[in-house]
Amino acid sequence: MLSPKRVIHRKVQRGKVHTNATRANNIDFGNIALVALEPKWLAAKHIEAARVAINRALERKGKVWLRVFPDKPISKKPAEVRMGKGKGAPEFWAANIKAGVILFEVGGIDIKLAEKALTLAASKLPILTKIAYKPTID
Repeated sequence: MLSPKRVIHRKVQRGKVHTNATRANNIDFGNIALVALEPKWLAAKHIEAARVAINRALERKGKVWLRVFPDKPISKKPAEVRMGKGKGAPEFWAANIKAGVILFEVGGIDIKLAEKALTLAASKLPILTKIAYKPTID
């Protein structure tokens, strides 16, 4: 599971996720990419499930680039605990995803197979996504 090796602050405020991405919204490495269409937190387990689905569908051919990393600790208090007594312990790690962010890129493989792999990965994610293609210069 993905998580940072070290963090400056063990617990952070939750904040709100909205607006569109101004960074990480161009296909830089591969030929085809999976793009987020809505803002949300993506847990490390969702990212890992999608990555495994892509690698299995590609049968370890081509190359996969993971463009997001879960660096936000999400804390939660246990069930049936009284109010007060501080903030809960970190429960999981999440990536702050804005609309338009590239999640995964695939290159060096047939486009049909890459589409199939990214569609499979999209079904593992709790957000709406679309497949984007790198423009070709003719």
